[in-house]
Amino acid sequence: MNSSSSVTYDSKIEGNLVVTSANAAINWVRKNSLWPMPLGLACCAIELMAAGAARFDIARFGAEVMRFSPRQADLLIVSGTVTYKMAAAAKRIYDQMPSPKWVIAMGACASSGGMYRSYAVLQGIDRLLPVDVYISGCPPRPEALLDGLMKIQKKIESEPALRRLKVAL
Repeated sequence: MNSSSSVTYDSKIEGNLVVTSANAAINWVRKNSLWPMPLGLACCAIELMAAGAARFDIARFGAEVMRFSPRQADLLIVSGTVTYKMAAAAKRIYDQMPSPKWVIAMGACASSGGMYRSYAVLQGIDRLLPVDVYISGCPPRPEALLDGLMKIQKKIESEPALRRLKVAL
């Protein structure tokens, strides 16, 4: 019998008892109920919308509730070309999101500025925000977004759920 498992189930115990740690339970809830905030800035936003359609069905991963209020979202999906004019708004949206929060850079433009090497285009959203997952492509397919979502879920699974909070006296 393997005792290193974080979730144990024994059908012989009356009442069907499931034993787990608080960390595993909280992370399971977090990873299966992500609420993305779409920041669609260019053509990648069309692929982001397609991921929510019936053919690709982002709802399989618990992320179908697209929130257009940053105070209700925990995953920011930056898709498209980020100009310096839009960068301030992207930073404000990120700052208004509650913790814990994660960021996906979707497409070549959001990841590295893409083909636009001009004074007006930010050469990657990672110069402004901490990015957790990069999705390559111009534009990336909806399957690539779903793969990035699964990578975020794996990252959430391995993070400590309860962090000590610093209390100011």
